[in-house]
Amino acid sequence: MPNEGLQELYVKELKDLYNAENQLLKALPKMAKAASSEELRSGFEEHLEQTRGHVQRLERIFKALGENPKGKKCAGMEGLVTEGSEVMDEGFEGAVMDAALIGAAQRVEHYEIAAYGTVRDFAEILGEMDQASLLQQTLDEEKETDEKLTELAKQINPQAHSEENAEEEAKPMSSKSVRRAPRRAA
Repeated sequence: MPNEGLQELYVKELKDLYNAENQLLKALPKMAKAASSEELRSGFEEHLEQTRGHVQRLERIFKALGENPKGKKCAGMEGLVTEGSEVMDEGFEGAVMDAALIGAAQRVEHYEIAAYGTVRDFAEILGEMDQASLLQQTLDEEKETDEKLTELAKQINPQAHSEENAEEEAKPMSSKSVRRAPRRAA
């Protein structure tokens, strides 16, 4: 059968996504807790609920395929989640932390957008139109989340810059920061 290789790849990629979504189920509550912006925090909590739905859709697809969703570790998501955790450990505060969280979250969204677009295309080629429709729903939600993050970044990034400038202005001048006039030879 000519599509056997693509079918195998499709299942492999779906397993990768299933693991990725489950990693996100663990990471999103931590990101929500680290956010200082109420809007960002609620966005992470909303996406957590959405992610549960993504997992359920994938489980429906695996059931239709007669496949087990487990057995593959998504190294890409693992790396993105690790980077996100490192950002939270950097010691940033306020809007600067929120800006860092948005950057980490958008990297995750872009990864998912690419992955869901790929498996949706595979489903269409394989004639799995119901599955393609489910995957398209998730893809649309991932794109919507990315757009929301972009809008939040337009608000939060300038705040982060303002906070940074306010901190710099509030620091007392130290002897190291004072410029001294060069000494003249006597």
